[in-house]
Amino acid sequence: MQNTLVDLAQALRERLAVIRDEESRRDEAKHIARLRAVSEKIEKLQQSLPQPIDPRLKHYLDRKSYDKALECLEKL
Repeated sequence: MQNTLVDLAQALRERLAVIRDEESRRDEAKHIARLRAVSEKIEKLQQSLPQPIDPRLKHYLDRKSYDKALECLEKL
């Protein structure tokens, strides 16, 4: 489970990096594709988490509150 949590945290950080990437935003189609790819990665990792998971983390992931999910993971 620990590896999955580490991978999930990394994917959440990657998503934040894409969002903050001013250069990427100049090519909207490419930017959206990058966001879609990392979002799919997050969803796959979320589905592979062994149950049960921390209720707060589940809530944040289900609601796609990825900033809060990352904060929660960093505290675990």
